[in-house]
Amino acid sequence: MSDFELWEEELKTIWNQLGEISDDDFIKKIKCHTEKISDGSPNAIADFERACSYDSTGFEEKAEPLYRSALHLGLTGLRRRRARIQLASTLRNNGKIHESIEILREEKENYSDELDDAVNAFLALSLSSINKDKEALSLALMSLSTYLPRYNKSVYNYSKKIIE
Repeated sequence: MSDFELWEEELKTIWNQLGEISDDDFIKKIKCHTEKISDGSPNAIADFERACSYDSTGFEEKAEPLYRSALHLGLTGLRRRRARIQLASTLRNNGKIHESIEILREEKENYSDELDDAVNAFLALSLSSINKDKEALSLALMSLSTYLPRYNKSVYNYSKKIIE
């Protein structure tokens, strides 16, 4: 196992402690662990994980600049997509709803992976926050339709008609 793989395993162990230890202790453990890869230098993964720790413990105002830093530093792969989704959610919680919608629409238009439904869910939440409930419902039903054991096509088609 490489050093980075070992670091990732240790990170998972810390994340599994969320809710079992105090929020302050959890944040401290994440900060200490991410310092192992950042070594005092700017590091996209370290900033992302720190942002997640703040976000997951209700400190969205501290998470936002770290998400932005991680993305600016060139975060890649699935973490990049997660950072964009989580930044958008944080922005909504911080009252920056239009920026949240802009980020999520860009993700929806330009990328596709296993997080597509998460993009739709958070976009629906942001749209609902500005009273665009029909569009939000349409997105939610569209995503839900792929998981239904029956009526998939019907629910999908109805979801499109809501906003026509």
